[in-house]
Amino acid sequence: MSDAARLILFAPSEENTDALCARLSPLVEAVPFDAVILPITGSDDRARINHAKSAAAVVQKHNAALLLVDAFELVARTGADGVHLSGLARLTEALSILKPLDRIVGVAGLKARHDAMEAAEAGADYVMFGEPRADGSLPASSAVLERAAWWAELFQTPCVAFATESEMAIAVAETGAEFVAFAPDIVASSNDAPKALKTLHQVIISAHRPER
Repeated sequence: MSDAARLILFAPSEENTDALCARLSPLVEAVPFDAVILPITGSDDRARINHAKSAAAVVQKHNAALLLVDAFELVARTGADGVHLSGLARLTEALSILKPLDRIVGVAGLKARHDAMEAAEAGADYVMFGEPRADGSLPASSAVLERAAWWAELFQTPCVAFATESEMAIAVAETGAEFVAFAPDIVASSNDAPKALKTLHQVIISAHRPER
């Protein structure tokens, strides 16, 4: 049986650095996330760099990688571990800059199966299915689970699938996908988010996964 699915956290879109770190710290302390994906907003490079550096200090303290959304040009300057691209358009450029530095390059925004195969063939470290679209909408859960199961069955490049709720996170783990990704609001109904995350993590690692 395959190893249990591992976890990736989408950091909250929080422009205040202190508030971001205060929200992230108890979450990454509660369960062993492999990576945290951080949106980088604004136009002031110094502010963006300081924001990412502060987040990196919190995340990396708990042995998780910090991945910046699209801002691959800031990875080396912030100490981040890589980039999470929201589409294929700049994959070649990101790979040319980050691969010599041994940094992570993951890709989402893959609308078709061919897009995912193209990303993997180019050298992406992972492909992601099911993440929120630019307008905030989400693909159907059934389509995400089908795509994750198809990929995990056939390809070596790791697969990440985004889950919107606990039940879907468990279903993702059962597809054989290497990673389950989610945002903090997956446990929004709980008064104790870290405790709820611990419970969810235990269920995920116990999920039945297909033989490979």
